Amino acid sequence: MAGRRPTMSDIARRVGVSRVAVSYALNGRPGVSDEVRERIREVAEELGFTAHRAARAMHGAGADVIGLTLRRTTAALGSEVFRRQFVAGLQVELSARGFGLALQFVEGGAEEVAIHRRWHAERRVDGVILCDLRVDDPRLDAVRELGLPAVVAGGGAPLPGLANLSTDEHAGAGKVAGYLAALGHRRVVRISGPADLAHTAARTAALDATGLLQVRTVAADYTGEAAAQATRRILSAADRPTAIVYDNDLMALAGLGVTAEMDVRVPADVSIMAWEDSPLCQVVHPALTVLQRNIADYGMRTARLLFEWLDGGPPRSVRAGNAVLVVRDSTASPR
Repeated sequence: MAGRRPTMSDIARRVGVSRVAVSYALNGRPGVSDEVRERIREVAEELGFTAHRAARAMHGAGADVIGLTLRRTTAALGSEVFRRQFVAGLQVELSARGFGLALQFVEGGAEEVAIHRRWHAERRVDGVILCDLRVDDPRLDAVRELGLPAVVAGGGAPLPGLANLSTDEHAGAGKVAGYLAALGHRRVVRISGPADLAHTAARTAALDATGLLQVRTVAADYTGEAAAQATRRILSAADRPTAIVYDNDLMALAGLGVTAEMDVRVPADVSIMAWEDSPLCQVVHPALTVLQRNIADYGMRTARLLFEWLDGGPPRSVRAGNAVLVVRDSTASPR
């Protein structure tokens, strides 16, 4: 094992038990005898196994909790399908391991960093999940400094010292731009999420890089109210676009409502498309064309990456599966 960090599998081979038995023993859970538990702990110390979770468990200080902070109100979480499904996916994996979720809503990055420091100092959590990566995000250096295991859900490239389930925004942008361009659209407006989000910037750059469309991006905040206001301005302008792309389902649904108020026909007068899907996108009229991905699975895979690290493996960067273009009735060739 020279040159690499020992893992639970190494301990299991040395003791002659299963990896599950090692996990139970180091995490202080029932399922192994006292004799086997003691032998596993001895071998773990001999090998220098110092995974954060195991090290705490050997001293009786495991929290059995994963931390998650979100810059959202509780009301926004209730209406936002992506976050609900993501958290549901996390809970599947956490429940299987007997872990809880510490979920806290915050106003900004400084508050998030302060919460992570407090959680770490009080040993409230064994690791954290970072969502909504910002451009020059201060949380990354903070968790590295603390030595707090963290998985970033999102981002387009590996992040040194952290685990990361990255997304390929270029692939998604290529599908959006390629599809609309094939229909004959050239003048497109995109209503995005907050401009300081890393994936907002990545989508903007990726759409521009395709060279297929003239895309103007209007920043909003993922809420229906902001999207409705932006849509009214866009549709009232003299240079009305032939298509509008929304960064999430909630904004697209609000935009569709505005077209009805303004007697703008979809897709005859303007095509509408969402970068995320939800059940409502399928039942409204016309049903919305979307990029679709399995969000609950995304949450489950994020949790698994964190557990790999807590179990002694190295932090890994993994690319999530690409979104699938689902064509419905809200898009057509421009008049």
